[in-house]
Amino acid sequence: MSPWRLRLLITSLLTVSILGALDHTIVSTSLATVAGELGALEHMSWIVVGYTLASTVLLPIIGKLGDAAGPRRIFLASLVLFLLASLACGFAQDMPQLIAGRVVQGMSSAGLHLMSQTIVAEVTSPRERPRYMAIIGAAFPIAILVGPVLGGLITDYWGWEWVFWINIPFGLIALVLAAVAVPALPGFGRRRFDIAGSVAFTIAMVALVLAVTWVGDPALGAASVIAFVVAAMAFAAFFLIELRAPEPLVPLRLFANRTVAAGTALSAIIGLGLFSITAYLPTYFQMAYQTSATVSGLVPIATVFGMLVSNLASGWLVSRTGHYRVYPIVGTALGAAGLLAMALLPVGLPLWVPMIVMAVVGIGTGAFMSLVVAVVQSAAPRRDMGAVTASVNLVRQVGSTVATAIIGGVIAVGVATQLPGSLDASTLTPQLVHQAPTDVQAQIAGIYGDVFAPVFAALAIVYALGIVAAVLLPAGRLSDEHDPAPTASTEPVTA
Repeated sequence: MSPWRLRLLITSLLTVSILGALDHTIVSTSLATVAGELGALEHMSWIVVGYTLASTVLLPIIGKLGDAAGPRRIFLASLVLFLLASLACGFAQDMPQLIAGRVVQGMSSAGLHLMSQTIVAEVTSPRERPRYMAIIGAAFPIAILVGPVLGGLITDYWGWEWVFWINIPFGLIALVLAAVAVPALPGFGRRRFDIAGSVAFTIAMVALVLAVTWVGDPALGAASVIAFVVAAMAFAAFFLIELRAPEPLVPLRLFANRTVAAGTALSAIIGLGLFSITAYLPTYFQMAYQTSATVSGLVPIATVFGMLVSNLASGWLVSRTGHYRVYPIVGTALGAAGLLAMALLPVGLPLWVPMIVMAVVGIGTGAFMSLVVAVVQSAAPRRDMGAVTASVNLVRQVGSTVATAIIGGVIAVGVATQLPGSLDASTLTPQLVHQAPTDVQAQIAGIYGDVFAPVFAALAIVYALGIVAAVLLPAGRLSDEHDPAPTASTEPVTA
C-alpha cells in the first residue's frame, strides 16, 4: 500500500476501534438513567452483559468468516450493522428492545475489533505490524479514560439516547474512509463451516456468563451450579468437535506452534491478571483509603495511562528493531512485582503510592498487550489469520469475565464474614463508612485491606506464570518481508 493510503486506513481503523471500545465504557455512566426511564432497573445489568456475551460468542465465528469471505467484507458489514444497532438502541421504548439492540451492537463490535486487527496483519509486514497494532490497540485504554466522563456529559445535557446516536456521525465518516482505504482482501472461498462447533461454543459461553452472573446471588446458587456444569460439558464437547472437524472454528493444530501457544497464554494473563481487578479498584480505595468516588478513580486512570504509553512505545520499538521477546518478559515481571507490592502495601498510605504501583502494572501490561497479537499473527498461516486473531482475543475476554466474577465473589464473602454484627454488608456504602466513627472507619479499612491483599497476591502469581509463558516465546526477529507464510518461529511446543 502507498504511505498515504496506509495512513488513511489506520485512521479509519482507529476511529472504528475507538467507537467500538467507547460503546462499552460510555454506557456505564448512563445505566441508572436508562433503566429508570425505561422502568426496568432489575434488568439494568443486561445492557452490559448482553453486549459482552454477544461480542464474546461471535469472536471465533467472525474470525472464521473473515478467513472465508475476506476481512474487508466482514469489516464493512459489521460497521453498517453497528450503526443500525446504535440507531435502534436510541429509539428503544422498553428494556427488551434496548437489550436486543445491545446484543446486535455486541455482535457487530466483535467484527469491528477483530477485522481491524486482521486487516492490519494482511497489509503490513510482521515487523511493521506491532507499531500499527499498538495504534489500533490504543482504542481500549482511550475508551476507559474518556468513556465514563463523556457518557455522563452526554446523558446530563443531551439525553441518554445520544449515548448511542453519537456513534452515527463518526461511524459514517469511518465508513467512507474504510470504503476508500481498506483494500480488497480476498478470502479463501467456500469452506465448510463448523456448525456443530459454533453451537457447542455458544451454549458453553452463554452458560458460563449466566453462571458467573448468578454466582453472587444466594437465591440463584443452584441455577449457577447447573449453569457451570452445562458450560463445562459444552466446552468439553466443543474441544472434541474441534479435534475432528475438517474446518474447525478454532484450529487447535495451531497451538502446537510454540509462538501461538505462548502468545495466547500471555493474552489470557492480561484478562485474568489486570482487567479483572480494574473494576474493583475504586471500591477498594473508597473503603480502605476513605477517598471520594471521584478521587478513587485516579488509580485506575494511572493504570490505564501507563498501559497506553507503554503499548505505543513497545509497538514503536519492536517495529524499529524487530526484536520482541524482551517486552513480554519485562512486562510480566513488572506486573507481578506491582501486584505483589499492592498486596503488601499497608492501608492508609498517601494515594500517590498505590497510583505509582498500579501505573507500573499498567506499564508492564501495555508492553505486550497489543504486541502478542502481532507476534501470534506472524506465526500463523494466512488462511487462518482471522481464526488465530480471534483465539488470542477470546482467551483474554473469557479470562477477564471469569476472573471478574470470582474476584467479586471473594470480596463479597470476605467482607461479609469479617464485618461486625452491627453492620450489614448488603447496605454498606462508602458514604455510610465516611460518616461512621473513626474507629469503625479504621476497622472497615482493615477488613478491605485483609480481603484485597490475597486477591492482589493471587493476581501477582498469575503474572508470574506469565513470565514463564514469555520466556517460552522463541527468540528471533520479526521479518521485514510482507509474506503470507509464517514469519515468526514455528518451533513446536515439544521442541
